[in-house]
Amino acid sequence: MVEVKAQRQPITEQDTLVRARLALGYFVLVAVLGLFLRWLMVSPVVGVNYKNFLHAHSHVALLGWLYCAFFAALLYIFPATTSADRKSFRRQFFLTQVSVLGMLFTFPVQGYALFSIIFSTMHILLSYWFARSYWQHVQRNVDTSTHATSLKYIGVALLFMVVSSIGPWAMGPIMAKGTIGGELYYSAIYFYLHFQYNGWFTFAVLGLLFWFLEHHHITFNRSWAMRAFWLLALACLPAYALSVLWTKPADWVYAIGYVSVAMQLAGLLYLTKVLRQVWAEAVPLLKPWVRPLAGMALFFFVLKLALQTASAFPYMADLAYKLRYFIIGYLHLSLLGFVSLFVLGFLLQQGLYRLGRYGGIGLVLFLTGFFATELLMFGQGTLLWLGLSALPSFNWLMFWASVPMPLGLGLFFLGQRGLKVSGIGRISHAS
Repeated sequence: MVEVKAQRQPITEQDTLVRARLALGYFVLVAVLGLFLRWLMVSPVVGVNYKNFLHAHSHVALLGWLYCAFFAALLYIFPATTSADRKSFRRQFFLTQVSVLGMLFTFPVQGYALFSIIFSTMHILLSYWFARSYWQHVQRNVDTSTHATSLKYIGVALLFMVVSSIGPWAMGPIMAKGTIGGELYYSAIYFYLHFQYNGWFTFAVLGLLFWFLEHHHITFNRSWAMRAFWLLALACLPAYALSVLWTKPADWVYAIGYVSVAMQLAGLLYLTKVLRQVWAEAVPLLKPWVRPLAGMALFFFVLKLALQTASAFPYMADLAYKLRYFIIGYLHLSLLGFVSLFVLGFLLQQGLYRLGRYGGIGLVLFLTGFFATELLMFGQGTLLWLGLSALPSFNWLMFWASVPMPLGLGLFFLGQRGLKVSGIGRISHAS
């Protein structure tokens, strides 16, 4: 039986709780938009542009739900200690809400046009401000020796977040040249997505994981953790080549892709060694609902890397390009199965979310919808790949399979009622 050490919880402010709850609200909106998109595939609505709503769905998912959730989590683990820093982060978060809500309302109406571009550009500039001010705050106020490993991962996560913005900046000149829909256009989009979910989100997740181990004084081999860090971080740059193999580039680009997946697999090996080392001591510390969420997130992380490895081979890269079901399924697997499940679990573990009366039912509904839609997308893609008959009424099946997701997240959101901060560092659960 592992003894659970009593630990002082990080200072939890009302600001942090509000940020986490607003992020969850965006997650509910993302699920509602996703269901509406599924309905448009079944029964198109006159005057409603599918692509415009798709832009709103994807932007609010990345920049509303996940960005705000990580904003809350990062300031939870290393809270601002001065009134000036707290005021600065409050301003940043408030302005971020302006940009996210601006995108939510302008993308469905006009797609990529003046006002939606203004709000998305605003978010990029705010992310620069956050990355700079958060890192300065950490360097001034955090014991960098105690949290050396987690800070390495968090630092490179913020760096990749900044790097990802090169993609949107490149979109302006590309669109000005009238090459919308061409190879350069999609290469810029994939550049952004790659450094968002393989860079910023992945390393932020790993940073939170190592913070948890450090916070609970769980001993792990730092040499293994740092080898995993360097292999995964250095692999992330050339791994972008995997996102453009559909253009059938020169052989040297494929070679870069092979090297990147080899480095990723080596990094995963060292990360697995660390997890095996800490498993017996870390798992008993997790709350009952957090354990399956963490386990599923870990499974989908490994599956994500396995699918990336497969995409390094020309046949598989060409297959994924031709069958979009695989690409959509992979993106949802990465962002929902890996990143979102980890974030939900982490915020539940730290008391920033709770199950409440309906939260458990909500999570089960959400997971049911997620697994059902993933099975349908990968199943349809596999049937078409094998030359078999496609699933009949596929769009109807996807719509009904998606229904539990907004319902479940809505119930989970309602379960947060009564959760509040009662004094510095204490979470109270009102009945």
